[in-house]
Amino acid sequence: MAKKGNRVQVILECTEHKNTGKPGTSRYITTKNKKNTPDRLELKKFNPILKKMTVHKEIK
Repeated sequence: MAKKGNRVQVILECTEHKNTGKPGTSRYITTKNKKNTPDRLELKKFNPILKKMTVHKEIK
């Protein structure tokens, strides 16, 4: 049975990685409460390819 409520699964993608020209992407999957945060998420996460903390924004 499916879960009920406002919690949805979102994908976070690195914003700085596109500008570097290195292959691959840094993506994380997380959940958020759509009722509390209707706008897009923006979190600092670790990018293993660049080996540093970068800003990851919600896509789609």
